[in-house]
Amino acid sequence: MIPFSPPRIDQRVIDEVTSALTSGWITTGPRTKLFEKQLTEYCGNKCTVAVSSWTAGMELILRWWGIGPGDEVIIPAITYCASANVVIHAGAKPVMVDINPDDFNISVEAIRKAITSKTKAIMPVDIAGLPCDYDAIFAIVNEPSIKSLFQANSDYQRKLGRILIAADAAHSFGATYKGKRSGAIADVSCFSFHAVKNLTTAEGGTMSINLPDSFDHEEIYKELCIKILHGQSKDALAKAQKGNWRYDVVEPGFKCNMTDIQAAIGLIELDRFQENLDRRKAICLGYNDGFKNESWALLPKMKDEKRETCYHLYQLRIGGASEVQRDAIMQAIFDQDVSVNVHFQPLPILTAYKKRGYKMEDYPEAWDKYQNEITLPVYFDLTDAQVQIVIQAVKNAVKQVLG
Repeated sequence: MIPFSPPRIDQRVIDEVTSALTSGWITTGPRTKLFEKQLTEYCGNKCTVAVSSWTAGMELILRWWGIGPGDEVIIPAITYCASANVVIHAGAKPVMVDINPDDFNISVEAIRKAITSKTKAIMPVDIAGLPCDYDAIFAIVNEPSIKSLFQANSDYQRKLGRILIAADAAHSFGATYKGKRSGAIADVSCFSFHAVKNLTTAEGGTMSINLPDSFDHEEIYKELCIKILHGQSKDALAKAQKGNWRYDVVEPGFKCNMTDIQAAIGLIELDRFQENLDRRKAICLGYNDGFKNESWALLPKMKDEKRETCYHLYQLRIGGASEVQRDAIMQAIFDQDVSVNVHFQPLPILTAYKKRGYKMEDYPEAWDKYQNEITLPVYFDLTDAQVQIVIQAVKNAVKQVLG
């Protein structure tokens, strides 16, 4: 069976994790701090706080920014449920909009139409690792008429003076937009380092901050580090110093710090990330070559004049296929011992959001792309021979179902 996306766990990772385990320090400590520093240097943003998951990081960002009941956050209708869940957890309303005709990313014009005086943030989602059109999104939130509509309700909101751009960069670590790496494009970005991501720490993520220079990023880093540890004024590493046991709790915070065991995996992953990126790109280009002459194959956008994906996912669309036919094609692929997936089920078809009044018919582009999309395996250890097996399995399945 060819799996969908196993992590790359080899002796280098095992040795580094073992070193962390035997170091006497396994919670947040020197490896986590080094990982944060190296992530900031790699991405080019202003500060990075490592956390236990994308979800914890983005919810904390929303709360820290002062977003809560009565506020709205604009998100795309196609994304993982976490994008909407964190908005609800913060007490705000997810405002879903449609996606682009030519890729899976949020529609800029749909964003414009959805903005109200209650809009406090826009959460573009870099689906499959392809960055959204951030210049166009920033241009909208900086328009005088949009800025005049904005109603700040926290000190940070007043300081920024406009809607926050909080990127869901769960897929896009290593992607580029106009020469900048993901993490240094939006005001804030949250990465996911879940087991299936192109850089993993088993579980984990970051809050990557890149606000205008008028913000004190050193102070923001300290503030967020307090928030991820129950509002405690010192972390365990600081308290472990001789005679430094006393601490304060300055607010009722959260518990979502990254551990040194997780960071140990991340340090190895980051050190060899370019090797990983190159291999993933080769796999995706191999798929392109394998499907380019098939009339039914709608190939994913991976690069244009502004941006290049990090090749996290390969989203193949089967032109003309219905949802039922797509599902049958997927089953026929599984029957050939190849694992595939779908990214993602649109939020309005999920029970949690249907119950909240979201209707799939309001998002025709999202439905059009979802119903015939199949995500193919992409991971470092996938061989060229296995890529050819995947390609043939897809062709066989499409022929079996569509003729």
